[in-house]
Amino acid sequence: MLKIALGQMEVIPGHPDKNTEKILQMVEDAKCQQADIVIFPEMAIPGYFLGDTWEQPAFLQDCEECGRKVIEASQDIIIMFGNIAVDWNKKNNDGRVRKYNAFFTAKGGKLIHPDNMPYPFVIKTLMPNYREFDDTRHFFSLQKLSRELGTTPDQLISPVTLKIKDRRYRVGCLLCEDGWSDDYELTPLGILKKQRSIDFFVNISASPYTLGKNEKRHRVFGKQAKECHAPLFYVNNVGLQNNGKTIYTFDGVSTVYDAGGQIAACCQEYAEELSVVDLEHLSELPRADLPEEPDIAHIYRALAYGILHFLENIRMKKVVIGVSGGIDSAVAAALYNRVVGPENLLLVNMPSIYNSETTKGLSQKLAENLGCHYTIIPIQYSVEHTIEQLETTPIEFLKSHTTTHLKVSSFVAENIQARDRSARILAAVAAAFGGGFTCNANKAETTVGYSTLYGDQSGFLAAMADLWKYQVYDLAHYLNDVIYKKEVIPQGIIDIVPSAELSESQNVEEGKGDPIQYPYHDFLFRAFVERWQKATPQDILEWYLEGTLEEKIGCKAGLVKECFPAAADFIADLERWWNLFTGMAIAKRIQAPPILAISRRAFGFDHREAQNGPYYTMKYRELKKTLLKNDTTD
Repeated sequence: MLKIALGQMEVIPGHPDKNTEKILQMVEDAKCQQADIVIFPEMAIPGYFLGDTWEQPAFLQDCEECGRKVIEASQDIIIMFGNIAVDWNKKNNDGRVRKYNAFFTAKGGKLIHPDNMPYPFVIKTLMPNYREFDDTRHFFSLQKLSRELGTTPDQLISPVTLKIKDRRYRVGCLLCEDGWSDDYELTPLGILKKQRSIDFFVNISASPYTLGKNEKRHRVFGKQAKECHAPLFYVNNVGLQNNGKTIYTFDGVSTVYDAGGQIAACCQEYAEELSVVDLEHLSELPRADLPEEPDIAHIYRALAYGILHFLENIRMKKVVIGVSGGIDSAVAAALYNRVVGPENLLLVNMPSIYNSETTKGLSQKLAENLGCHYTIIPIQYSVEHTIEQLETTPIEFLKSHTTTHLKVSSFVAENIQARDRSARILAAVAAAFGGGFTCNANKAETTVGYSTLYGDQSGFLAAMADLWKYQVYDLAHYLNDVIYKKEVIPQGIIDIVPSAELSESQNVEEGKGDPIQYPYHDFLFRAFVERWQKATPQDILEWYLEGTLEEKIGCKAGLVKECFPAAADFIADLERWWNLFTGMAIAKRIQAPPILAISRRAFGFDHREAQNGPYYTMKYRELKKTLLKNDTTD
């Protein structure tokens, strides 16, 4: 009987001392449960998303020392873990010291050497450089090493042989991406499968949460176990890591797949857990069928976990939220209230002459339902004072000694309101309250920059900026129906037209709202951002001409014609938002607060962009000319 423990732990990025302490504690727990092997995640000692901390030799030395402590702890148990491996006598291509993303196996205080590897550890073969990953910037891959040694990865990739209780086990050791090899030129698991019989596979990972990723992994890894006729142990970490502008939750969900590809055991998401299973009796375990849940349930847990851990990381306990009576701020309030508690939450309503009695009343009702702190601070006087100052203060052109005055347009007045609320009131209130204030933007607004710099785009965290508007509404219902089990977000907030209420043209009492038509634009903008092959105006026009646009982007059938009766209207709308998405919105995103990632394309490090301005392909211009010509001849 071989007992294997999955050490699903919270990895704290950049703190190898704390991570090592946790590993050693879980090792002792595994011994108490008489486990023969305990497995920890990829980069369990240093963390994974560290930026250029990877280029600090002193930090690398600490990681090595922590690794030695873990190896020493393997006297009565085999420990498999991820850490950085450094070859101080070699260099990476950038001239810095050679670093490998490595999989270590220790027994009896010593490392077990993989059969054919040049080092006493397994080296990650496949280096992801998409989305949030930037591995080749820091790590030397097995592919590069094989070329340097004048051989091939097929000759180096090999099992680790373990001798346990008078029996030999051949283990196929993989690091995260090595199990996601469909789009690569080689398949590490396939190479291991061809070499000789593998008793079981181990994939140690540092895999961030993405909506739908677990379902895909179960399909991919379950298929791998079945095709190899060998169990597969997947061990992932929990916790929060970031690339500066983008924050990622790690949900764990470490899983054991039996030789038939079925889930034999699965760790709880977002929780540290030591799960012990018997290798020889996996097929006898009751099937670990995962509950079928709506996407919004997963989104809620990721947001709540991410907010809680982000606040802990920055040592913030109190939160201030500007509430307008609209859906975004209401959902943010209900979400943060659940995380920090009503005693640590202050909602601030900041009406101007354009805010209706309806939305002011809804803000009050929201606060009453949550039972948190609430205040009303009108802004009309200060806005009028700012406008008066701008228009009455002379501006002298010193070259000719002429004097002029500024004229504040209605658009500038709208921005003054937004900035007065955030840069003046919320920032001051948050400081006085002893906390920070939030950014309540959704992903549609962030995509096209429908926000005011230093105004409603400000805040310490944009927790919902990776959620489309329809997901914000879904979250509102989920918070009411499932989390609070009562109506904390008033139905009136859910029903009212979305509006910034910054001018008479956005009068909600008259049904006037934002220029973004969310049922259509959510899906158009998503095509710009989240498709693996990102859509451009050329693609949109081609699908429009084919009559497949709604199917391609996923919006309701017939909606495009309903919104845009003529092709000219459709093109004008497309170009309006594309110009903003690829223009000023980029500058705003660069200055935006960090975003908590949920989707497969979050803004920030996940969606890398440059300020190059809008571009329309030659094919697009031809299609546009054809469409407009047909419009005039109809």
